[in-house]
Amino acid sequence: MVRAEVDRVSTDADSFRARYLAIGGIERAVLWEEWTANRLVAPGTGKPFYVEPQERFHYEFPSGEADVEMIPESSRLDINHASVEDLAAVMLAAGASRDQALGIARAIDDWRSGGPGTISAFDRLYMSLQPSFRSPHTSFQEIEEVAMVRGMTPELFYGGYRQGPDGQLLPYGGVRECLSTYGTTNEFDVNSVSPILLSAIGVPPGAVSAIVHMRSIAPIRSMDQISGLLRGSAASRLTTDNGMVWTARATARLRFADGRYSEVKRTVSAEVRFFKKGDNRPDRILRWYDESPPAPGLQPVPVEFGPAGPLQ
Repeated sequence: MVRAEVDRVSTDADSFRARYLAIGGIERAVLWEEWTANRLVAPGTGKPFYVEPQERFHYEFPSGEADVEMIPESSRLDINHASVEDLAAVMLAAGASRDQALGIARAIDDWRSGGPGTISAFDRLYMSLQPSFRSPHTSFQEIEEVAMVRGMTPELFYGGYRQGPDGQLLPYGGVRECLSTYGTTNEFDVNSVSPILLSAIGVPPGAVSAIVHMRSIAPIRSMDQISGLLRGSAASRLTTDNGMVWTARATARLRFADGRYSEVKRTVSAEVRFFKKGDNRPDRILRWYDESPPAPGLQPVPVEFGPAGPLQ
């Protein structure tokens, strides 16, 4: 019992320290964006701190490492303004049955519409539950509210793991990666839009795999690079441009004095409001997510280090 308690405390301590390491990764990525936007260059190199549209970074700190993924909210569907048809298509692409997908889409539409005092058929169902509640009938304030609508399941919302052909457990994403209160309904950032949302807007399965593979090697800088993969309306719903609100998600682990890495990893994320280039106001952290799920298959871009620190 004493050994188990010592191990538990040690694991908790590693997790606590890794949290601060992940926060440091996010803060460094945000600073790099600010410095690059204000045309500052890395000391001794004359180069910007990063080159757009690079969205993945690997940082080495004295006490460990952090992988940071910068996800523009323009890669996600705006939950408050998306059509019922688009919402249903996302649920269907995430694995819901056709009836379940349409039911969830209608429940989302009911949640965000009607106004105070409205009592809908969905409200009568919610009030029969334990504990009971009612739809606010107003805009979604946090994307986690979607987990409460009728028909939504934890597996559909958060994702999970499936067994592959060789018996290995493989991660799959949920609709949480596709929806946002700061998203868009029109053009989605091709470098970070989730495979589920790509399928939902009509990108063929083969093209989804090709786009994911291409951007894992290097960012897609022009839509001409994938013009041969797209057809119909899907081509008009992807772009290389991104917006002003981003999610910075960092996964960190400690490095011990003997060079070994801790098996404990901690992931945190933050929603960040960036300002236009030339605007000297500091970027604004809108919200911290202290227990963010790690991104499946995150492939960071290595960062070179010189005598003066990180170069690019």
